[in-house]
Amino acid sequence: MTDRISGILTPNITPVDSAGRVDEETLRGYVDWLIDHGVDGLYPNGSTGEFVRFTANERRRIVEVVVDQTAGRVPVLAGAAEANADETIRACNAYGQMGVRAVAIVAPFYYRLSSEGVYAYFQHIARHVDVDVTLYNIPMFASPIDVDTVVRLAAEEPRVVGLKDSSGDLPNLMRMMSAIRPMRDDFSFLTGWDPSLSAMLIAGADGGTNATSGVLPELTRAIYQSVRSGDIDRAIALQYELIPLFDMMIGLGEFPEGFRAGARARGWDLGNGRVPITAKQRHQANEGAAKIAQAVSVGLGNVGATKVEAASSVDAIEQIVRRVLSQLE
Repeated sequence: MTDRISGILTPNITPVDSAGRVDEETLRGYVDWLIDHGVDGLYPNGSTGEFVRFTANERRRIVEVVVDQTAGRVPVLAGAAEANADETIRACNAYGQMGVRAVAIVAPFYYRLSSEGVYAYFQHIARHVDVDVTLYNIPMFASPIDVDTVVRLAAEEPRVVGLKDSSGDLPNLMRMMSAIRPMRDDFSFLTGWDPSLSAMLIAGADGGTNATSGVLPELTRAIYQSVRSGDIDRAIALQYELIPLFDMMIGLGEFPEGFRAGARARGWDLGNGRVPITAKQRHQANEGAAKIAQAVSVGLGNVGATKVEAASSVDAIEQIVRRVLSQLE
């Protein structure tokens, strides 16, 4: 069997300093921490990394830093979506030269394309890049990539080596796998929707690109390994631990503010991101962050972290909350 992209590849948050710049030093430390905590790969410039809120030059530098710091320890799947096909091709080839395992390309956004238009877009890119391509289906934000289009591209374009699906549509993913696996054993299926991680893995997906893994890599890794070892009951039990954590983080403030709060609960202050928010929103986010910290500490305990680590997570976020609140007074 040809080696597929597999495991949990973390769509890492992009650290931002107090001046709003990419915080490269913190990014390097965060990369090391994620790898030390068992992630199978990294995915810079994903939705959780807020790729649309950075410039093209910043996006390239983010990938460059991640690849350099990773130093071959785990594969890198780089988000390469730009506003048009030609710019996307240039980004893909730049990332390929940096040494990424593959690129992930979201379907065209803003302008909704027909299925034939989506096919033409990816076909054009696949025939002009020097790196493997994974399709990124996130219909809530971009033109959907339907089953027939994925099957068609998998059959015709050897550079297209996988699909990252963030729709959470399990039946559609199964339809794709049943059609593609017999002809493309090298084709990877990754789920980007955390609430369906265990279900997708049990159905045959190769892994996930899950925002929760940037906060609790131990939990997503445990789900993945449980499915791979055949311990389905444990995988499902852990999934029920993951869902409320995910719901809490995705529901806090402007995405991905909740995941930044979760990271702070693990000792990583990755900044406030690039989207402006009001003082009221900041106050609400800080209140929600304390609840996230408590939930994260419980999640750590449920996957075997020490009581000391869980307690320190809560202390860290409470100190940050108090500091920020004092600045708002």
